[in-house]
Amino acid sequence: MTSPHVHIRVQADQNDLALAAARELVHAVTHLQRTQPEVRLVLTGGGAGIATLRHLAALDHAAVRSAEDFPTERIDWNRVLIFFGDERFLPVGDPERNDTQADEALLNHVSIPDHRVFRYSSPEVSSLDDAATAYAATVREQAPEGFDIHLLGMGPEGHINSLFPHTPELMNPQDIVVPVRDCPKPPPERVSLSIDAVGSADEVWLLVAGGAKAEAAAKVAAGTDEEYLWPAALASGRKKTLLWVDKEAAAGLSD
Repeated sequence: MTSPHVHIRVQADQNDLALAAARELVHAVTHLQRTQPEVRLVLTGGGAGIATLRHLAALDHAAVRSAEDFPTERIDWNRVLIFFGDERFLPVGDPERNDTQADEALLNHVSIPDHRVFRYSSPEVSSLDDAATAYAATVREQAPEGFDIHLLGMGPEGHINSLFPHTPELMNPQDIVVPVRDCPKPPPERVSLSIDAVGSADEVWLLVAGGAKAEAAAKVAAGTDEEYLWPAALASGRKKTLLWVDKEAAAGLSD
């Protein structure tokens, strides 16, 4: 059964999913920029997430090249604030950090000022707890009313950001940003937006590819998880929840 609050977008494969999501994201952000001064966008890692960012960079580059002859929608990056749903608590520049991957896929290729990208601190400058506290303060200051769009990847067991099934960080968060220890997926130490912070976004977009995630995608489509066994099923936007799936991940969805 599919929840009426979850809008499903099915694409052939991960690349098609990422391209379609990137195109719709350009449209969504530029539409918001017509009516508000800034757009608050939360980025995600993962295969589908990073592929979406690469396509977003390519679309931006194409829009610049065709601006004079064939004007098209283009995000004004000077009016975007970038956040990250979670981060591996690793040194700055580590290739496993989400912000490093986002830099390589998108942020190094578009005209966004560094001061508009809000990153988690690292072991060189803070403890895990201090990193969570500092990012919570940043979110409160820079996104006091929540986010506009929160992109999410998802694991086969339904984890989002660094919130895993039936963990204290998911079920009993102490703040809008939580330190994560003993993470089931390496590295063990991470920092993550809480499920409440995810729910502060007007729109939540889940980017899901692969047959291994079909069962979790079906739980998201149903929109219920009373026992905290499928974290992604708890991710819901205030105005819209989009579930982007490729055909393999869509195999378990109801018609």
